[in-house]
Amino acid sequence: MNLPVELFLALRYLRPRRTFVSVITVLSILGVTLGVAAVIVVLSVMAGFQQHLTEKIIGFNAHITVAMADGSVLYDYDKLADLITKQPGVLAATPFIRGPVVVAHDGSITPCFIKSVPSDGDDPVLPLKQYLIMGDWELHGDSVIVGRQWSQHDAAFPGDKITVFGAAQVMDYLHNGGGKNPVTHLPTDLNIQGVFETGHFEYDSDFLLVSLETAQQIWGMDNAVHGIAVRVKDPDQVSAVCDALNKTLPTTLHARTWMDDNHDLFNQIGVERAVMACILSLMLVVAAFGLCSTLISTTIQKSREIGLMKALGARDAHVCSVFLLHGTMIGVIGTICGTIAGLLFLHNLNHIRDFIFFAFHIQVFSSSVYGLPEIPAITSPLTIVLTDISAILICMFAALLPAVNAATLAPARALRYE
Repeated sequence: MNLPVELFLALRYLRPRRTFVSVITVLSILGVTLGVAAVIVVLSVMAGFQQHLTEKIIGFNAHITVAMADGSVLYDYDKLADLITKQPGVLAATPFIRGPVVVAHDGSITPCFIKSVPSDGDDPVLPLKQYLIMGDWELHGDSVIVGRQWSQHDAAFPGDKITVFGAAQVMDYLHNGGGKNPVTHLPTDLNIQGVFETGHFEYDSDFLLVSLETAQQIWGMDNAVHGIAVRVKDPDQVSAVCDALNKTLPTTLHARTWMDDNHDLFNQIGVERAVMACILSLMLVVAAFGLCSTLISTTIQKSREIGLMKALGARDAHVCSVFLLHGTMIGVIGTICGTIAGLLFLHNLNHIRDFIFFAFHIQVFSSSVYGLPEIPAITSPLTIVLTDISAILICMFAALLPAVNAATLAPARALRYE
């Protein structure tokens, strides 16, 4: 197979030789490899973190929440739930109570949140029964299901009893002026029936699940709820359904999507992802500077060959193509190696994390900080393709200056001492 002269010479210059130029060529390839691998790994982890967080938020929260616009409690919630269910795009709607409480158990007091769910667990809006890992889903009467992290932290397990102080006790205290023995609503004693685990640290450590009747008792709300939880048929159309509800419902009510409730969080993740991509792209730029210095050294070492080529009739474009192809091939080789290294690293990401912890006692990814049991990662073909193309283009631009410099070298100057 006969190769073009430019490609043949570019491949020939890539052959390892016992020279300093060969060493820095290998270092240039390694620089591109590390840059590409770092970009792929970090962007994949950020994408995985965002998707994993989205799944956990949707799994524990309704697609849409309808509540009073002024923040007050909601009455006649059964009629409102029926009205919302009849709207286009809505799958189901159920009333809920969600709010802070104080829990006492075995001498310890911790702040938590209660969340009301159907007693049988068959909730068409939030099927939380799938997260039960211990005990039974039994929420009739004085029953409660606690999160796994809270259960372990407070050593409270199925069969134990906890005491919950809610808004009813606080309101009694305020209305009685804080005098002696102000509480008329006694704290609620609940029996732990089960333990749930969603995989999200915040939910598993801060939430208690109770029936709607129990939540109303704890909060002193005899015939009211905080809002209506809504599940839509197509999650991708949640914004359109929410807008339609806001147009249909009275102005005293306001519908919000789960994205509205977590807008700041996802904006923060998006900004961090963009910043990390820009910072890691600088690694590719640094590798490109190394490639540029490699090609400058190569053109100096090959000045005699350049002079001979031009003396034999090679045009400037031919000489420029040789070194431009040489730099491009370094970028392609480094990009391929970086892509393979990045994918291998992602495949063994959590094993590497565990090895670092056991070998060096360094906690790389703490579940208590990030709210996830493992490092999530999603390998997007689009991300890989864009990263590879960007790396190759950067290497081509880095090779352009030395290639043009080699093309403008005068044959008489190159062969002066030959």
